[in-house]
Amino acid sequence: MPVLSMTGMLSSLQFTLFLPTLPEIPELLSVNANDATWVVTITLLVSTAGGPVIGQLADIYGKRQVLLLSLAMLVSGSVIAAIGQDFLAVLIGRGLQGVAATTIPVGISVLREALGREKSNSAIGFMSATIGIGSALGLPLSGALSELGGLTSLFWFSATAGLIVFLLLVAVVPKSVKKPSRRFDVIGAILLSTLLAALLVAVSKGLVWGITSKELIIVYLVIAVTLPLWLVHSFRVNDPIVDLRLSFSSPVLVINVSSFFVAFGMFANHFLTIHEARAPIESVIGLGLPALTAGFILLPSTVALVALAPVASRLINRFGGRITLALGSLVIAAAYLFRLVAHEGIIAVTLGAFLVGIGSAFAFTAMPSLINDAVSLPQLASANSINSVARSFSGSVVSALLAFLIVAQPNSAATDFISQAGLVTSFGFSAALALAGSILAFTLPRGNRG
Repeated sequence: MPVLSMTGMLSSLQFTLFLPTLPEIPELLSVNANDATWVVTITLLVSTAGGPVIGQLADIYGKRQVLLLSLAMLVSGSVIAAIGQDFLAVLIGRGLQGVAATTIPVGISVLREALGREKSNSAIGFMSATIGIGSALGLPLSGALSELGGLTSLFWFSATAGLIVFLLLVAVVPKSVKKPSRRFDVIGAILLSTLLAALLVAVSKGLVWGITSKELIIVYLVIAVTLPLWLVHSFRVNDPIVDLRLSFSSPVLVINVSSFFVAFGMFANHFLTIHEARAPIESVIGLGLPALTAGFILLPSTVALVALAPVASRLINRFGGRITLALGSLVIAAAYLFRLVAHEGIIAVTLGAFLVGIGSAFAFTAMPSLINDAVSLPQLASANSINSVARSFSGSVVSALLAFLIVAQPNSAATDFISQAGLVTSFGFSAALALAGSILAFTLPRGNRG
């Protein structure tokens, strides 16, 4: 469990480790600000589009082998970017790092396989929480590494950490149980990866390109073509990359939609808290903190994710994942309502972020437990991968929404940061989605164990 959790934290680090460096990327790599955002977007693209592919490969060829392959790609990508140090090399490296971001659902499946349901709940909960833990740690870590060695140090850190975790996986992770006799859905993988990539590009780049731009119209056409083709193909083959009948079944669909809503609250916590901490004091919303100090404001919420995972697992064993997910979502909603009325001063900002972390700990522990009880053992990796896609896509929507609010309601004192009206809007929207996630959790059938 510790080794798999290290894998999860390292993979989720890749989402936020490079965010604080974005303002310096144009000068360092000789590109414009628009192109520089692809350093982050390419990782989201690969992780979102590759999630279902990695999930089915793990179900067919073995979870241990796929975990090792993903870590090997993270290490090689990090080395390519660190040595190349030009825009193309960095893009290739960041894309390969995105493959590792798909390892969390595979690790969850390994734990469920190896430990059984009752014993695995605590371990699975912590593994699921590594999404939030790694993402939160990436922000202060980025500031510390950048001060020591610049952009290159971030890639060498990922390469070194990835190699260590790779060797630990070889040493301790058991081989998978007997593999099912299934064929890999190549056509479905291509269609779904293209569709998810196009959707993510539309969300992340729509504001930059403009909704009537030629580039975005092409993206819309790709979505319009690939969506029906993928749906038809998925219902016709025996072993689709995503089992739509399973995905649209009542428990699984409700769990994934709830996961999207809850993950929105967690990712919004990261982005909005950093904006509050970094914005200048004269912007009304800001604390005027440097990047390194600002990242540490999220550490209490990270501690909550770690410390409360065992508590959440005991709640799951006692009351089931349905109640635990609903409770976590309600706490997140209450936390954002608190932030609506109290968001001035470092204590209020830190406390608000901490409360969101508490709710996230319960909700993120419940999600994989609910998925694991809703599907059969041979479908575990694929089902958890789709759940992971719902969560990572939620992070992309948060990023796009924040960018929209910065553009639509610019801060008169600091145009690169969200305004007070935008901040209040974001808090209210996050609270509403978390409340919707809680209501959906209560609609899950009582017979759905943990």
